[in-house]
Amino acid sequence: MRIRIVDAFSERPFAGNPAGVVLFDSDAFPETAWLQRVAMEVNLSETAFAHPLPEGGDADWALRWLTPATEVNMCGHATLATAHVLHSTGTATGTVRFRTRSGVLTTTAGDDGAITMDFPTAPLSPVEVPPVVAAALGVDILSAHDTGPNVGDLLVELADEKSVRALAPDLKALAGHGGRGVIATARAEDPSGGYDFLSRCFFPAVGIDEDPVTGSAHTALAPFWSARLGRNSLVGLQGAARTGYVRTELRGDRTLLTGSAVTVIDGELLSRA
Repeated sequence: MRIRIVDAFSERPFAGNPAGVVLFDSDAFPETAWLQRVAMEVNLSETAFAHPLPEGGDADWALRWLTPATEVNMCGHATLATAHVLHSTGTATGTVRFRTRSGVLTTTAGDDGAITMDFPTAPLSPVEVPPVVAAALGVDILSAHDTGPNVGDLLVELADEKSVRALAPDLKALAGHGGRGVIATARAEDPSGGYDFLSRCFFPAVGIDEDPVTGSAHTALAPFWSARLGRNSLVGLQGAARTGYVRTELRGDRTLLTGSAVTVIDGELLSRA
């Protein structure tokens, strides 16, 4: 079967966030243990697995996301990567509906090749900063929010963009705080720089020290920054060594995430399920 590596939230290779994509011809997934071994072998933050569903239902494809260590409830960049493969190979056109752990998620390809994903908005709840997180990050935290069950992260606001860029957290300590990980964010220093806010995401508890560009995190970042900046349409920049842009549009309990993707590897998976 074919396996592809796609750089999501990027218009050029070797940027954004790479994801593995495996499409099955069958109407069911192989055993989870086999999927997990493939995700470990690919060794990217997520590998997406999808198979077609019968016509006439509420979704077109079933979709699952696995890190090298576990299966996750939501992944934006691997969804974008999967939609990109479906459209770029002519397997699908227009809107594609995916059945996932987070309900039915839709993606729509634009004329410019960018793909817009319709995801549930993360419910934000203010919380006290866990001492282990404060110590692991080693910086002053202005506020902290729980992001709900689908995202499962702690969102922390830092004083400025420089603080986010300079983060070098104690990953072992972060892995023990509970939840998927930590989203660190700050307002953009220069409003004319092409983005409204900056973020970095650390998920050592699920085998990802730092995720370059995290779509699911932006379902929490969108309502967080829209409330502060007074606009429903924003652009987020995420990452350190690799970076990518995510266009967000807040629509109440739904958040639209838009980005581009490019396939960089197209190969054959020789180990069969």
